[in-house]
Amino acid sequence: MLRFGTDGVRGRAYRELHPDDVVRLAQAAAEVMAPTSPVVIGRDTRESSPEFAEALAAGFSAVGVSSIDLGVAPTPAVAWAAARTRAPGAMVSASHNPWYDNGIKLFGPEGRKLDDEAQAAMESNLGYSDRKTVSTLGTPRRTSDGSEMLEEYQDAVAKTADFDGRELRVLVDAGQGAATVVLPDPLQAHNATVTVINSSPNGRNINHKCGSTYPEAVARSVLRENADLGLTFDGDADRVLAVDHTGELVDGDQIIAICAIDRHQRGRLPDDTVVVTVMTNLGFHRAMARRGINVVTTPVGDRHVWSALQDGDWALGGEQSGHVIFPALATTGDGLVTALQLLEVIARRGVPLRDLAAEAMTKMPQVLHNVSIDPSSIDQNRLNAAVAAAEQTLGAHGRILVRPSGTESVVRIMVEAETPENAESVAANVAEAIGI
Repeated sequence: MLRFGTDGVRGRAYRELHPDDVVRLAQAAAEVMAPTSPVVIGRDTRESSPEFAEALAAGFSAVGVSSIDLGVAPTPAVAWAAARTRAPGAMVSASHNPWYDNGIKLFGPEGRKLDDEAQAAMESNLGYSDRKTVSTLGTPRRTSDGSEMLEEYQDAVAKTADFDGRELRVLVDAGQGAATVVLPDPLQAHNATVTVINSSPNGRNINHKCGSTYPEAVARSVLRENADLGLTFDGDADRVLAVDHTGELVDGDQIIAICAIDRHQRGRLPDDTVVVTVMTNLGFHRAMARRGINVVTTPVGDRHVWSALQDGDWALGGEQSGHVIFPALATTGDGLVTALQLLEVIARRGVPLRDLAAEAMTKMPQVLHNVSIDPSSIDQNRLNAAVAAAEQTLGAHGRILVRPSGTESVVRIMVEAETPENAESVAANVAEAIGI
């Protein structure tokens, strides 16, 4: 049975996730959200995405709901279009996962990801025996192809920032994904000189040695082209990472720190508060404390970040992965919006990204091990003892976090310590306790 993780439904295409599953999910979603307007559907560039997008449209059509087809589009474009039309949105994507995975992300009519209650209601509706399948459905009903709406989204994104970037030479990695259809226009709208790489998707090269999961690609190009900085997107363009002119990575923690400090200094950070997750580097917390900026910490997942931002009426939050949320500018994490906000700080300050990142925070050495294992097979007593021993070893100069992934079949071990060697040693001990 399909289950929602931290970012929608996701699995190996045609093995763990089938078109018939998507049809049933669409019908369950329609029953829970009861749309009165056509549902907005977008997809990334995976080989399976066109068929899954067709299954989504067919599932909605089976219960009398038509759809607007954006075609290949970033996830945040779907969220934006959902909010604009006051109708639900559905995105076919497995984000940063390999090409052979796929998934579905759903948005409510306000352009926000579904809360736990709505997801639980959909899960409970998925098993009904009278659900239609792909083979029993005809051609789905569509009201438009959504191409004009995608252009409007690009214009709206460009207007979220106000700066003159004519002095900036920016190298952008589209990750062979959804960003390919919206780059470079929103950046060039601010006069930046933009070169885009990895923008020829073939269905199987999305996220492959490119994009935010492989920043080495953009780093090499920045050095080769002598660019001022690089930006690199994931497969559905809801997150972005950066590299400076030396090719050094600037991750989501650093991007959030740069933007938080800039807004704090200009009196534009409500309650002097920023929201991050448990994965955020300890160096970030130390840097914010030095500047009198409060930090609210949530579980992993941008839905949790968004919820905290709404509860506190705050203006900035996000994840180390580069999934950053500016609630006043977008209803979800948007890699393009984040990129423009970062470029605006660089242009306004007239300071290279390398210097801004160094000024913002000093990262604690961090090690992340992804252990492929069924969490239910782990000896919890052994694991608990290993974690306790790790915490004693690290003391006040580091931390450890062990959690099952919400998007992949792995357990993640994150360790921060004063030195990379210490972090690696502690992580390896805990991984061994898990069963490796």
